[in-house]
Amino acid sequence: MLVDSVMTAPVVSAGSDMSIQDAARLMLARRISGLPVVSQDGKLLGVVSEADFLQRPELGTEPKRSWWLEWLTSEGAEADQYVHLHGRKVGEVMARNVVTTRKDAPLEEAVELMIKHRVKRLPVVDQGKLVGILTRSDLMRAMLKILSSEPRRLSDDERIRADIESELARRGWGGFIRAQVENGEVELTGTIFDDRSRSAARVAAENVPGVKSVREELIYIEPLSGMAILP
Repeated sequence: MLVDSVMTAPVVSAGSDMSIQDAARLMLARRISGLPVVSQDGKLLGVVSEADFLQRPELGTEPKRSWWLEWLTSEGAEADQYVHLHGRKVGEVMARNVVTTRKDAPLEEAVELMIKHRVKRLPVVDQGKLVGILTRSDLMRAMLKILSSEPRRLSDDERIRADIESELARRGWGGFIRAQVENGEVELTGTIFDDRSRSAARVAAENVPGVKSVREELIYIEPLSGMAILP
């Protein structure tokens, strides 16, 4: 799956000369947490997000810095920080070093970028111009669409049992669990040696197409004492 099959386009964006008041109003009205900032010809300049409004003198949340940190910081860096905290235009407070992706990039690659850089959104660019945006919400919507479209065809009980036990056999915690199926209703029996395997077995069974319900009657064997704890 590629980025352009999931991304949001066209994108709600801002110009660098937009006031921070208008940017905040736009973000609240559209219920979005960040805005790409673009030039008049559509090139990506940066991103302004909720995080850029957290530490503002208007809120009394401007960060206090110790004298020794001020002494170590260069004059230019001090000036840049002042503009970022007190600026009234989007171009003054936005983040400029933005992580981006391509519309033809594999979705896996884009998600790895989001995780690596701890960002909630990735602007999608083509030759420097903004063509879309990929957010966590886009990924959730794509997942939900795929799950909702999966065929939940009625299957015979023997096929369901085989699928469940095949999945359990591939897991280190599922080797002593067996499944009995009647009209799509599953009962799990057997022994486990870690109580967390109980939930894992139930989830494995619930994910098999055709399963209507899952009941487990697993016996927990306490590893140190060998004591059997009935469900």
